[in-house]
Amino acid sequence: MFLDEIRNYCLSLKGTDERFPFDDVTLVFTIGNKIFALIDTVTCESINLKCDPEKAIELRETYQAVKPGYHMNKKHWNTIQLNKDIQKADLLGLIDHSYNLVFNSLSKKLQHEITTR
Repeated sequence: MFLDEIRNYCLSLKGTDERFPFDDVTLVFTIGNKIFALIDTVTCESINLKCDPEKAIELRETYQAVKPGYHMNKKHWNTIQLNKDIQKADLLGLIDHSYNLVFNSLSKKLQHEITTR
């Protein structure tokens, strides 16, 4: 997948914002001001996604492309290498999983605001 596909998909998720809070190349996607995805816009070689800790271990054992989160909490984040053995549908599912984990951690009030926009 290319950067524009990933960007468009992330932005299609309700309430998603994008920004560059760390530097000029790391694009961050948030829901309710909480990060659910990060990608380097220059190399576009990998994406960091939040993940349930048990599922993270399973994914790392299943795919060569899935590694512990680079510069992130290794228990809760994975780095997915985009040029390896992960299929587009699986990647989109992992983006959804990350988004849903973060969305579900938001207050009920904020969840309601996002879903009724």
